[in-house]
Amino acid sequence: MASSQQKWEVRPEQLRWRCDPKVFGAKSSDELKPLDQIIGQDRALKAIKLGLEVKSAGYNIFVAGMTGTGRKTTIKHFLDQIEIQGEIPGDICYVNNFQNEDLPIVLYFKPGQGRQFARDLERTIDYIKKLLSTLFESEAFQKRAKQMLESYNEQTRQLFVELEKRINQAGFAIVRVDAGPMSHPEIFPKIDDRVVQWEEVMQMVQQGRLSKDDFEKLQQTYQELSAQLQDTLRQVRRINEQATEAMEKLEIDSVRPTIHEIFADLKQKYPIEKVHGYLDDVREDILKHLDQFKVKTEAQATAPAPMPAGAKPDPFLKYRVNVLVDNSGLNKVPVIIENSPSYKNLFGTIERVVDFTGVWRTDFTRIKAGSLVRANGGFLVLNLIDTLIEPGVWTALKRTLKNSQVDIQAYDPFYMVSTSGMKPEPIKVKVKVLIIGDADLFYHLYYYDDDFPKIFKIRADFDTEMEIQPEALLNYGRFVRKICDEEGLLPFDAEAMAAVAEYGVQLTEDQAKISTQFSLIADLIREASFWAREDGARRVTRQHVARAIDEKIYRSRLIEDKMKEMIRDGHILIATDGQRVGQVNGLSVYQIGEYSFGLPSRITAQVGIGQSGIISIEREADLSGKTHTKGVAIIAGYFRGQYASHTPLNMSVSITFEQNYSYVEGDSASSTEIYAILSALSELPLRQDIAVTGSVDQWGHIQPIGGVNEKIHGFFDVCKIKGFTGKQGVIIPRKNLKNLMLRPEVVEAVQKGEFHIYAIDTIDEGIEILTGVKAGVRNKKGNFPRNSVHWCVERRLKELDEGKRKPAAPKKKSKNEKAAKKKEKEEVEAEAKRRR
Repeated sequence: MASSQQKWEVRPEQLRWRCDPKVFGAKSSDELKPLDQIIGQDRALKAIKLGLEVKSAGYNIFVAGMTGTGRKTTIKHFLDQIEIQGEIPGDICYVNNFQNEDLPIVLYFKPGQGRQFARDLERTIDYIKKLLSTLFESEAFQKRAKQMLESYNEQTRQLFVELEKRINQAGFAIVRVDAGPMSHPEIFPKIDDRVVQWEEVMQMVQQGRLSKDDFEKLQQTYQELSAQLQDTLRQVRRINEQATEAMEKLEIDSVRPTIHEIFADLKQKYPIEKVHGYLDDVREDILKHLDQFKVKTEAQATAPAPMPAGAKPDPFLKYRVNVLVDNSGLNKVPVIIENSPSYKNLFGTIERVVDFTGVWRTDFTRIKAGSLVRANGGFLVLNLIDTLIEPGVWTALKRTLKNSQVDIQAYDPFYMVSTSGMKPEPIKVKVKVLIIGDADLFYHLYYYDDDFPKIFKIRADFDTEMEIQPEALLNYGRFVRKICDEEGLLPFDAEAMAAVAEYGVQLTEDQAKISTQFSLIADLIREASFWAREDGARRVTRQHVARAIDEKIYRSRLIEDKMKEMIRDGHILIATDGQRVGQVNGLSVYQIGEYSFGLPSRITAQVGIGQSGIISIEREADLSGKTHTKGVAIIAGYFRGQYASHTPLNMSVSITFEQNYSYVEGDSASSTEIYAILSALSELPLRQDIAVTGSVDQWGHIQPIGGVNEKIHGFFDVCKIKGFTGKQGVIIPRKNLKNLMLRPEVVEAVQKGEFHIYAIDTIDEGIEILTGVKAGVRNKKGNFPRNSVHWCVERRLKELDEGKRKPAAPKKKSKNEKAAKKKEKEEVEAEAKRRR
């Protein structure tokens, strides 16, 4: 290789960042302290801390970042580590509304008091049942009740005695007549001291045994006596009602002082105004329904069990307390991570059962809390995608955060008929929501959802990389120790930890940065430990880490291997030696799921007379993406700037990616396409043992590209398959040097001189490497040096322009012109040979 090209060759030590094992200060990971902090996310940590500690409305947090950065795990650690000032949230209970059972009432208690209140009220009801049963069966109460009832019975008896006396004096008698299961008093006449039915009286009249005048007198007397009977019966009913009322008053008066005293004790224990109102309602309902306490049961001393499906309702169910949230076991504010944010899981629901009549029914005890209620006073972590795809969840979540209250309802989007008219009182909540999503969704919601910026005022961006510092590398080693301890893995020696750190740098493709995608790092640690155990080793070494990386690549590269086989077998035409005019090896990156790899692509150019300019065959075939199309336009701009000020660009150039039938996107091959066109115009052949990548601007400056490591690896592997010649290599942008993290195999090949990496800044530098001919710079007169690349291109452009204006019939050249042309060509070839 000519010394002129060595100035662009990259030194082996620049091809890969290496971690010094001494940075860990230990021979093995088990000598380090496990990592107990979050590293590399200072920006996100500050944002989350601000959002958590600002108590104003709307300061919920949107956590943005790539999947795999450990956002959810990191948030959990953040919430565990950050000291949040605040009281433990209280308990939340639902109780019966005695004025309207369809509108259950919510009660709030201090932590642990909700469950205690439910037990106290349950014990109180049990005590009242026992107390009233004993009271109503006591001798004193029975005696008072008997005396009172006897007085009312005596009044009834006197009324009937007086009535019967009047009836007997009138020659009638009272007889009880059965009417089915019932009987009622009836008045019949007495003739000859015998009670006679009215049918018999009619017969006596017909037979002449009773005159009509006497019959009419009997009927008139009967009417008067019947009226007196009905009046007496009314008086008896009033007396019975009075007796019932008096009995109820007696019962109430007997138990009221005790009941008042019992509930006064409860009210004193729970000094909450709304609870006092509820206890007053319970007390009054008990006094109104004392009859339900008179029935003794064998299970009287035990609490009533929840009503099973199909069972009859429990009469004491209305006195139970539904403890929705019990925070008695909390020692800090709640942190809820909801992995399945369905409407039911997030907002709660009202369950229903089929009662003994076969009808769907529900009650306040079947109200169930969701994550938002359980996270009251604390923090709720959600995934944005899961939240958006669940029916009704996003709208309801925004409404909850705006109004700071949760409406629990029996929401079922797949059941069109409402199953319950119950509407529990809304629950007041104060909860911080941390929602995890990506940046694209954040911007979409920010611009198209008016409520979003108002309720998610804090954005916490999770970075995928951090600066390489000694502390960061030490924390990598401590992270290895943490994973090993948690999962029982083999310890890593210092070289193995260094290899893990190098893998972290490889993920960033930046020699000054190291990855914070610790989920990927943890996977590498696990797999390296596995291969170490397979080898029967006691510690994980660098070789085991390398094998874990190689095995992971091997599992994913089936398609890559198939494509390389096609190159090896000649089905895909890729040359790795020799020279060709108008043909150069470009480099492309293929993304297959989580795995990406590079392969060379044969790019060719053809030049002819015309005014079509540069024609991208991919664009003509609708296989060109927007960025690639822009790259082609930039190429045209480069040629205008380089030549059009001196020579008309009357040319037609077609350029294409040969044997490519899929979509082409990106501008990383724009410099490569320029080299193919320059070669086709200058007729200078390009080296096929060198592949090229790099974006370009209109002034010919080489710009950095992505996937530089994959591209180099792709051409290296193809050269390895076809055989190394010692001259093969890759041209890359100089600004990509800091992105190099090549495989140790490639670095070793460069050290041996089997493979070469060239870093350039301009098109001129690249074309000189590929042709062995200097590109050339215009002198003061505006001319390129004779036989330089640009001189040859400009000469061809002039010929094309002249050919455009010439008639169709070709003009024969003189012998002198042919000799001059031949001599000129020989000079160009000799110059190219000398430079190579």
